[in-house]
Amino acid sequence: MTRPPSQDDVQRLLYELCVDLGFCLPPEEHRRLREAPPADADIFTDAVFEAEGMGPGEDRRQVRDVVVRHMRGWAMLDRPEDD
Repeated sequence: MTRPPSQDDVQRLLYELCVDLGFCLPPEEHRRLREAPPADADIFTDAVFEAEGMGPGEDRRQVRDVVVRHMRGWAMLDRPEDD
């Protein structure tokens, strides 16, 4: 079973989206995603676009690629450690 990401994990993702792609969410949306991040990359990506006030016709590829990369990293953190 995969552990949910920590708020720090989500913070790093949101920071990258802001700095690298210019998706700097309003504070309330930033907090909402940190506290209850969607577990699906497409839903997380849609939440970012919605928080930015952007419509469904926007190209989501770059944002989704960042989200997927971070989510894969979160899954890797779930591996059991060697004792």
